[in-house]
Amino acid sequence: MTRFFSRFATVLLLANAMLVGSQVAHAAPDEVTFLLPAPATLPAFAPWMLAQHNGYYAAENLKVNFVVGRGGVDVAKQVGAGNAVIGVAPGDAPMILRANGVMVKTVAMFGAGSLMMIAVHDDGTVNRVQDLKGKSASVIAYTDGTYYALLASLRQAGLTKQDVNIEAAGPAGVWQQFAARRVQAMAAVPDWVVITEQSGVKVKLLPVGETFQGLAQTMVASDEAIRTQPQLLRRLVRASLRGMQDIMQDPKRAASAYVLAVPSFKGKQDQIEKMFALYKQYVYADQSVLGQVDPKRLDTVQKFYVSENIIPAAWPLDELHTNVFVVTER
Repeated sequence: MTRFFSRFATVLLLANAMLVGSQVAHAAPDEVTFLLPAPATLPAFAPWMLAQHNGYYAAENLKVNFVVGRGGVDVAKQVGAGNAVIGVAPGDAPMILRANGVMVKTVAMFGAGSLMMIAVHDDGTVNRVQDLKGKSASVIAYTDGTYYALLASLRQAGLTKQDVNIEAAGPAGVWQQFAARRVQAMAAVPDWVVITEQSGVKVKLLPVGETFQGLAQTMVASDEAIRTQPQLLRRLVRASLRGMQDIMQDPKRAASAYVLAVPSFKGKQDQIEKMFALYKQYVYADQSVLGQVDPKRLDTVQKFYVSENIIPAAWPLDELHTNVFVVTER
């Protein structure tokens, strides 16, 4: 009888262990509000759309709800206020906002290159940044990182913003003005370059060595979330970077998946593939560790912002970013 009860107890323990294991394996996913600065359908947000479509968030037991904010700086403000745990923002957002008491940091940098490239008409008129003197250029806004990178590029070439007629044209006007030849250059992102080419305009990109190497897009989180929810942030970063890695490894295959994830681009796979190729070459490439912030690059950008009075003073670099979520620790 004792042996019977002993075996019965063992069976109960095993059954209980299996039940607990099953409950853990099927635990409800953590639901996360993920802020984007503009509509999720823009190709600039492809890494995150691919991470969602390819199940990378689900693999981390996450349910991600993308919500659109009012620009990258607003996204960082909302994240800093605790209205969302994570968001996509320009790389300069932490240095701009911390002066206003918004305590956010970059937790992943999406590329070692600059998001901004200077596009000109391929007619031999402009071949170097110096050639922009006396000409016109379009930018999205006078408070955008691409505008600041253009100013820095002009300074490198011995020019000032007074030497070039710079027009803030908005997210559509920035390339439409250029395509209509109302301006001779634009501070562009890969999306606008390809859209302009699709309109029949021949475009040339000034050499990378000619342009100031600003910052790529980032994921930002609040100091509080970094302190209290590190494992959640690690999972979000890890899954998101897999989306960027897909583009880097095979732009064609990634474009095929992207048009399924974003049906509004159905039939435009070739266009998306060209955009992805530009992101791979100019923005995503050459990161020694995927997602890692380069402190030297961050320092260079911050020094320029201080010199131009864009921010009042420099911050210690470790208050602007952390690389703890992009290391290979699992």
